[in-house]
Order: sequence, then structure tokens, then C-alpha cells
Amino acid sequence: MSTTVRIEIYTTPSCPDCLALKCWLNTQSLPFVEHDLRDPAVAEEAKRRTGVRVAHITIIDGKHIFFGTFAVQRPEIEALLDLTKAA
Repeated sequence: MSTTVRIEIYTTPSCPDCLALKCWLNTQSLPFVEHDLRDPAVAEEAKRRTGVRVAHITIIDGKHIFFGTFAVQRPEIEALLDLTKAA
């Protein structure tokens, strides 16, 4: 895994898919920056960056993934990480 991968996540504490995502990232030893969507300024930042402000949003090296459960998003997250590893 490249050490230059930047993973950002926009989450809320009560979102079960957010918790699943964070648990999976930790299990994979993938560091991430977490943004709390309960903060109105953070929610507006998410909207400005991605067009949405719903939990959970995952951004990997500038490519964002949203919509769907973590189980739905996981293959796309893994694919982006594999592409990053090959770079």
C-alpha cells in the first residue's frame, strides 16, 4: 500500500455504515481523516466538494464515493485502493 494514499471520510456517530467503514479501514491499517457531518460547516464543505452532505462519504485521493451502504460501497473503495497501489 502506498503511503501517499489520502482517505477522508464524512460521517456521523449514529450511522451504522459509518461505523462499519471506520472499523474496516482500521482492520486494514488504513489511516484516514474523519469529518463529522453534524457540524454545519463540515456538512457545507462536503456539499461543496461532492454535491451531497449525507453520511457516509468516502474520498480516496480526490475520488469520492457516496450513496449506498458500506457493503455496496466496499467494492468501489477496494478498487480505488488497488488502483492507488498500482500507481
